[in-house]
Amino acid sequence: MKNDEGEVVDLYIPRKCSWTNKLITAKDHGSVQLNIGHLDENGVYNGSFSTLALHGQVRAKGNADSAVDILWKRKQAEIGQ
Repeated sequence: MKNDEGEVVDLYIPRKCSWTNKLITAKDHGSVQLNIGHLDENGVYNGSFSTLALHGQVRAKGNADSAVDILWKRKQAEIGQ
């Protein structure tokens, strides 16, 4: 929720898993959020990043590595790298 000044005032903002689109609850202690930095043509970090969130069940089943790989390939196509 935003106040009159446009600031987010919620105490908890839920996230969704990038792989399964399931809601990541506050009690899911196995979930992770990855911020992957973008590089310019010289291989230098340019200050921007993409965020991926993975549900604890994805990690528990051992699918996190392949999920991150596929999601990052999709994201690269979106940002044009």
